[in-house]
Amino acid sequence: MDKSETSDLSALGGHVARCENETCAHTVIAYNSCRNRHCPKCQAAASGDWLEDRRAELLPAPYFHVIFTLPAEIADIAFYNKRVIYGLLFKASAKTMLTIAADPKHLGAKIAITSVLHTWGSAMTHHPHVHMIVPGGGISFDGTRWISCRANFLLSVRVLSRLFRRLFIEMLTKAYEAGQLNFYGANAELAEPDKFARFLRPLRKAEWVVFAKRPFGGPDAVLSYLSRYTHRIAILNRRLVSADRHHVAFRYKDDRADHAERCKTMKLSTDEFIRRFLSHVLPKGFHRIRHYGLFANGNRAANIARAKQLLDVPARQDQPEPASSDEAKALPQPCPCCGSRMIIIETFVAGSKPKTVPTIEGIDSS
Repeated sequence: MDKSETSDLSALGGHVARCENETCAHTVIAYNSCRNRHCPKCQAAASGDWLEDRRAELLPAPYFHVIFTLPAEIADIAFYNKRVIYGLLFKASAKTMLTIAADPKHLGAKIAITSVLHTWGSAMTHHPHVHMIVPGGGISFDGTRWISCRANFLLSVRVLSRLFRRLFIEMLTKAYEAGQLNFYGANAELAEPDKFARFLRPLRKAEWVVFAKRPFGGPDAVLSYLSRYTHRIAILNRRLVSADRHHVAFRYKDDRADHAERCKTMKLSTDEFIRRFLSHVLPKGFHRIRHYGLFANGNRAANIARAKQLLDVPARQDQPEPASSDEAKALPQPCPCCGSRMIIIETFVAGSKPKTVPTIEGIDSS
């Protein structure tokens, strides 16, 4: 790493950490990150904090992974109407799950949902969809019992797909009539009501993709999955292969290829790579992680407590004593060499350089 690169990294300040094991004394510099929610370094740290909050909320029930995907035709409109269309995707998919789960013919219970928006495919193309993590059951509407779903089966994806399609098109039509949508380029003609109605006609009959996976292996598997999906951005640092002024190469997965040949490398011009990445930057203030049903923020704590009571979860033990000042100076990640704690021994302000010489230069927490 040359001086210019070091200077760029130190622009936000940082700290130096050293292994508390004196025979190891592994020392690293950790530069402060920008806290942007589309930055891989920042989101890796945010993911860890978020997961710790979720750990105490896990229920002793199987958790299912459900995916709702928008058709390509709707995705084209979403590209220029992100706040509106992404919001409708959240609302329609959540209402679909809650409605079908509440039906006694399917489950007859109020369920809990954590929903996460992703807008990209592996090659950073525009592909809006939501990932849901849903416990396999819910609380009866009289609040007296926990109703479990069938083994390895939550809700019918065929039924979910039909209702999702109807609800989304209804919501989209209302947004159109309220003048909330903008159309450009090849879709400019959709500003005319008759052409928009013609555009929707085939979508009312098409198959909308809803996918449900079998339950996770257990609470640890749920947390592991959440850590990969909740704060993920369009591309992670580890997928980058090379970059220069003219091109960027990165690894991606081609789902259409044979299993052994799915992992490929794509090379894009720098401008195109930046364009694809920025196309997934969300509108300011838009929440990409949302909770519904029992997990809705209004009564979240009470609902989780009741669910645990119905599932015979032992009362939570008293919280441990607050960490000492020395504990507070330890990094959450252990020493990569020996596994001991990494203790912060020096901090430096933005624009300055650390006095301590590291064993290696920098920590990439992405």
